[in-house]
Amino acid sequence: MKAAKGTVFKYGDNVDTDVIIPARYLNSSDPAELAAHCMEDIDSGFVGKVQKGDIIVATKNFGCGSSREHAPIAIKAAGVSCVIAETFARIFYRNAINIGLPIVECPEAAAEIDAGDTVEVNFDTGVITDVTKGTTYQGQAFPEFMQKIIAAEGLVNYINHGK
Repeated sequence: MKAAKGTVFKYGDNVDTDVIIPARYLNSSDPAELAAHCMEDIDSGFVGKVQKGDIIVATKNFGCGSSREHAPIAIKAAGVSCVIAETFARIFYRNAINIGLPIVECPEAAAEIDAGDTVEVNFDTGVITDVTKGTTYQGQAFPEFMQKIIAAEGLVNYINHGK
């Protein structure tokens, strides 16, 4: 996947792993089961509205809290194609790349893009386009090796298939 395009779900600062996937569902590692409860404690309508390819935009410290890999798995399995934020918690950033969920840091885009906007993200260049508003932002592009991990759907697949 070299690009993503979708409708934006917008959140604020410090969206932690406990609201991305509440702890009461951590007895499952099934991506579909996790997706069914993704974001329900912060946005009860998320699962019913999210469409394949949609994008989450948040401000500072997205994915803070516990180091559970369930959080990016739930987001990806719910159909989200990319998360854009001003900053990410370091462990969430690493877990997202490990499971093949594209994430892009861009403070300007995180501040200015609104819920419901249609957004395109070019992973080669890091360019984020808010199609709705006609604005573009320069996000952090992925290095080639990280693009290969994402294209392989995660680090384990990348290593196992030697791509």
